[in-house]
Amino acid sequence: MPTIPSKDGHAIYYKDWGMGPVVSFSHGWPLNADAWDPQMLFLAQNGFRVIAHDRRGHGRSEQATARNTMDGYADDLAAVLDKLDLRDVTLVGHSTGGGEVARYIGNHGTSRVAKAVLVSAVPPIMVQTEANPEGIPIEVFDGLRRDVANDRSQFYKNFAQMFYGANRPEAEVSQGLLDQFWLWSMQVGLKNAYDCIEAFSETDFTADLKKIDVPTLIVHGEDDQIVPIKDTAYKSAKLIKDAQELYYPGAPHGLTATHADRFNADLLAFLRS
Repeated sequence: MPTIPSKDGHAIYYKDWGMGPVVSFSHGWPLNADAWDPQMLFLAQNGFRVIAHDRRGHGRSEQATARNTMDGYADDLAAVLDKLDLRDVTLVGHSTGGGEVARYIGNHGTSRVAKAVLVSAVPPIMVQTEANPEGIPIEVFDGLRRDVANDRSQFYKNFAQMFYGANRPEAEVSQGLLDQFWLWSMQVGLKNAYDCIEAFSETDFTADLKKIDVPTLIVHGEDDQIVPIKDTAYKSAKLIKDAQELYYPGAPHGLTATHADRFNADLLAFLRS
């Protein structure tokens, strides 16, 4: 398997398809790069080079004990871009991956970056704090940690229902999609999955978002039960200069799968703009 060594010496798996302008994908928790396959295949067929890596501890990447943090994730993304010497890249991040993209730009700048896309993304900050009183109480994330530690297999099956909005009365979500989510989730190291909850929920990306100086597209589902739109996308749009916004009525957190055709078309339009 193709891997790139991280800053601290861990193997980071990546896949690299197609030829043309480069688009890099950062996935959500607790998945891996395969979650981007519908977008990668579509863009590769439309003249783009597409690259996605498994976050440390996820999928085929090494289960690192340390640096399961946004700074660690951003450094791993930097290692991929630097090793492959990618330039004029459009960085696309879903959920936790959106935080990874924001922190990459905050820490490493935009010398290699042409555009950014934040999809159902966790910035600016999810947890409730004095500065973010409308955020989600820490007890919710403590519950995620408890459930992952106690019975992660059943937790992931339950979580998939909300992730794709399958618990909504009119939802049309296949069992295959739910099974796929469980399969990918079970490939995450337990410690890595556990540590990542703090990374995606408690990291404050406000300063990172203010540093984004490339064209940026924000995409979010209005029925996102995992990363509520009012606490994330709406706020991020105010922090990123001239951000473009696309909000999908009724769409869930996992809109890249449930609304793949629409999202693919919107992504291609933004890439070509």
